[in-house]
Amino acid sequence: MALWAWNVDDDRFTMDERGFELWGLPWSEKVTFEALAVHIHPADRDRVRAGFAATRAIMGSYETDFRIVVDGDVRWIAARGQGEDVGIVGRTMFGIFLDVTGRKQAEEGHELLAGEMSHRVKNLLAIAAALTAITSRSTATTTDMARELTQRLTALGRAHELVRPLPDGQGNAALLGDLLSVLLAPYDDLGAFSGRIRVAVERMGVGEAAATSLALVVHELATNSLKYGALSVESGTLDVSTTSMGREVSLVWMERGGPLVEVPPEPTGFGSKLVARSVSRQFDGSIEYDWSEGGLIATLRLNRERLIS
Repeated sequence: MALWAWNVDDDRFTMDERGFELWGLPWSEKVTFEALAVHIHPADRDRVRAGFAATRAIMGSYETDFRIVVDGDVRWIAARGQGEDVGIVGRTMFGIFLDVTGRKQAEEGHELLAGEMSHRVKNLLAIAAALTAITSRSTATTTDMARELTQRLTALGRAHELVRPLPDGQGNAALLGDLLSVLLAPYDDLGAFSGRIRVAVERMGVGEAAATSLALVVHELATNSLKYGALSVESGTLDVSTTSMGREVSLVWMERGGPLVEVPPEPTGFGSKLVARSVSRQFDGSIEYDWSEGGLIATLRLNRERLIS
């Protein structure tokens, strides 16, 4: 928390030492509002200027939140004070600056979690419906259908358990091939078309930190394939393979035999953003999509050290 005083006539601020530290400025007796405004995030600058000007007409207390940029880092600041300059003493208004970066990050985390949970629930409902349709095509009796559908949903439950962090102290999550096989098992046929999902990857471990992120990515790709791609039809196939080059591991997701694929205008849905963020942040990598006539080919380029950690 930092204390400030603002002279409404000459537009100069006086702050304590904590205030200058908060704004990343060397201490001085006074500082102009414009000197502070240089550090305000460009998206918030005009709003903050208007907000401070408006405080002179506000009766009672006020609070406004905004971002500042200090040495490339973004901080959230809450400015609080008393408005209305009727009867103002010495033409000076007083208030405080609070560093609320932690609170804002927590709020953003909660919003992201709520969005992710909503997305997962919708996906699970879509998967259950699609698995029911697939099972009905490959079975002759209601008894067979109930048995196979139960097996698929049970496998889906095991895969879903991987889409969350492991408790501390459980060691490495799994071998890459085993992890992919468990995640993709619910989507493979159990009847005449069984074995249409093929996993051929190098033998390597996946660490605790990487397992959840990789499971999220594979789960999202499989869900989209089940709804729109090769796994949505009986004749479709999926091959997952890896190639290595130094510190980089390329995981190739190749769909064939599915419906005609149309290139989406831009992957802006929550799921696409979730995949891109997971690959970039967790694996220091990237994902590329090739919407070929034969089907989608997605190439994930992953940092090996991040994958095994």
